[in-house]
Amino acid sequence: MNRFYSYTGYRRGDPMSRRYVLALDLKDDPRLIAEYEAHHSRVWPEILDSIRQSGILSMDIYRLGTRLTMIMDVADDFSFERKAAADQADPKVQEWESLMWRYQQAVPGGPPGAKWQLMERIFDFPGTHLPERDAAPPV
Repeated sequence: MNRFYSYTGYRRGDPMSRRYVLALDLKDDPRLIAEYEAHHSRVWPEILDSIRQSGILSMDIYRLGTRLTMIMDVADDFSFERKAAADQADPKVQEWESLMWRYQQAVPGGPPGAKWQLMERIFDFPGTHLPERDAAPPV
């Protein structure tokens, strides 16, 4: 398992939370990837405070090759728009984001220069279902 960053502020499965999964790519350079992982082994305290204050309850980032997957569990009142506005107004977050962009690149098919992209959940186990997926797939 290549988990290299984890922030946990609650117990998984809390019924008062939502989960988002996002993807981003790293530049295909082993030296840059190693630096990126090193930064995530010592995330700046201001960044952790920003994450916590935005309503993110838990965050994990996984890597396979150059693909990153972020799993975020958030409070019910979490908003990507509010998080983006707070990040934009925070000089330390902007410094961190500029530093991280040295290592990151947009996911193919995403908007040019876009960072983390929401992934679509296509399977959910156990026992629940995704209504938009209940219809039989075309043959």
